[in-house]
Amino acid sequence: MSTSEALSSGSTFPPLKAGTLRIYSNRICPYAERARLVLAHKDIPNEVVNIHLSKKPEWFLEKINPLGKVPAIQKDDKIVYESAVCCDYLDQVYPGNKLTPDDPYQQARDRILVEHFGQVTTQYYKMLFGPSENCAAAAETLKKGLMEFDKEIQKRGDFFGGSEPRMIDFMVWPWFERFHATEKLVNQIFISDGSMPNLTAYMDRMISFPAVQKCRLSTENHLEFYQSVKNGAPNYNVGL
Repeated sequence: MSTSEALSSGSTFPPLKAGTLRIYSNRICPYAERARLVLAHKDIPNEVVNIHLSKKPEWFLEKINPLGKVPAIQKDDKIVYESAVCCDYLDQVYPGNKLTPDDPYQQARDRILVEHFGQVTTQYYKMLFGPSENCAAAAETLKKGLMEFDKEIQKRGDFFGGSEPRMIDFMVWPWFERFHATEKLVNQIFISDGSMPNLTAYMDRMISFPAVQKCRLSTENHLEFYQSVKNGAPNYNVGL
């Protein structure tokens, strides 16, 4: 986990040494965590530059990603962005500890599952940041969506990737990491009530996986960040 503070508007572009792989990230962003998990799992040497997502540096928008999102990957004059694109790119350029299945059909099924997980995250953010009167309904819809994943992992094995974590796991894990903090923040129980034993066991296995240990923030850190968002002043340096 990077210990550098997030760079914001008014900052200068940090010089990039030739041949260095750099990830533009954010300590709290789940999409950036996807790419950091891949980097950690593959043990790819890299330099991290954290970006303040509410006050983005002008140079980041001009030179790196006009969409203003993290993660972005840069090596010399090559730049890619969007979390899934970055992860696939890293898996191809650095083939050791390959994360993507060789079977095209399994690749397709995994990507379909990630698309379905997008419906889960939609309800997650509605519950987290939507009107308080809609929170309970969003939590219930979120729980129904997660129940499908509880059934799915029972079919797949210890992980969504089978006997060990694969790319599919790194695509969905960052939100699982945040679920306990979210339950505390919104006072809604959607995964800790014992109704999804397969996902609960999955979370216990993933939390001890080396790449996750290197990249994760604590439940307390996530809770502190979400509280700062609700207070109108997001603290992207939480935990430093």
